[in-house]
Amino acid sequence: MKVNGQDFQFGMEAEVHSFQVSPEGKISTYALADWFQEIAWRHANSAGFGTNLSENHQMWALARLAIKAEKRPAWGETMKIYTAGRGVNKIFAFREFLLTDLDGNPLVTGMSSWLLLDSVSKRPQRPESVLPKELFDPELKPMWEPEKVQAQGEIKNQIHIQVKPSDLDLNRHVNNTIYIRWAEDLIIQAGLEPKFCGINYLSECHLNDEVTLELFESEGDFFVEGKVKEKRVFSSHWA
Repeated sequence: MKVNGQDFQFGMEAEVHSFQVSPEGKISTYALADWFQEIAWRHANSAGFGTNLSENHQMWALARLAIKAEKRPAWGETMKIYTAGRGVNKIFAFREFLLTDLDGNPLVTGMSSWLLLDSVSKRPQRPESVLPKELFDPELKPMWEPEKVQAQGEIKNQIHIQVKPSDLDLNRHVNNTIYIRWAEDLIIQAGLEPKFCGINYLSECHLNDEVTLELFESEGDFFVEGKVKEKRVFSSHWA
């Protein structure tokens, strides 16, 4: 399907629910990431490569995600969400997202890079060795990629969070969207209404881990980094 001048492989409509918005009534970055995760799974499963992963002892690990929100839909609005594989670069598979209003006007864009792992050994596998070409064409390259994030600037805040059962996904580690929720809370407390979020996932967190979150500010941009003891688990950039 052609949307905003680009080819996308899968789409769905969704409504912004009351529990997905900020106090200003606009969809949160955390909720956007939730929808992107949901449509990625639905697309993969539509081609028979979603729920079958566990049977083959394979799992997807999100490595990086970038979200650019030019205009956030409000509570009660219906939106259209689209996704497509954007090829492979070395061991990373790329997936793009687009969120529009019902008239097709682009509101939010996103790009993600993923690792395909053996769920037992956690060793990466080459995506093209198992992915159907209609999902990820190894000859394609993404037009843009999520950035490498390195926290910088002056530290502004530090808090500690203990991982709860509700933070976990089916693989029993913290769901990738939960890190965004933790970071977004600090960002909003600092007074920023972000239009951009870029996050790198560096390591896993598990039940009862104590995560130290640190907020940095540098030239008007903010960074949130999470650590378990001295191990970095994620690093995010907000602007």
